[in-house]
Amino acid sequence: MTTPSALERPTGVPLGRRLGARLVLLPAVALALLPPRRLRAVLGVLRRGAAPATAAQARQARDAMCAVSLRCTGPKGCLPRSLGAALLCRLRGTWPTWCTGVRVVPPFTAHAWIEAEGRPVGEDVPDGYFARLIAVEPAER
Repeated sequence: MTTPSALERPTGVPLGRRLGARLVLLPAVALALLPPRRLRAVLGVLRRGAAPATAAQARQARDAMCAVSLRCTGPKGCLPRSLGAALLCRLRGTWPTWCTGVRVVPPFTAHAWIEAEGRPVGEDVPDGYFARLIAVEPAER
C-alpha cells in the first residue's frame, strides 16, 4: 500500500507525544501483518468506548508517528503509519476513522489512511482521490 510522498519528518512534536508514538509503533507494525478480516476485527474491539477524534487530534497523532519512524514516513509506510496514528489517538481516548482503499487515478495502488471530520488527515490530496474499501469508524456512543 503506497502513494508517492516525500520523506518530510514533522518537527516540534512534543516529547510526550513522541514517546506515545514509540509505544504504539511495534503494535502497529505487528497489526500490519494481520489479514484484513482479522485486522478489522481487532480495530473494531480497540475503538470501543472512544470518542471521535477531531482533525487536529488525528493530525497530531499522524505527525507523531512520522516524527519517530522513518518507516512510517516513507512511501511504503502508510499501513503502519495509519495504524499507529489510530492507536495513538486511542491512547488519548479518541478514535479516527481508519481506512484502506485504492487510489482512483492511475496508477491504481492500495493505500491506508485515517480520516477525521469526514476528510483524510495529512494526505494533501483532493476529495475523492481515494476509494474506501474498508473503514473502521468511531463506535456509536
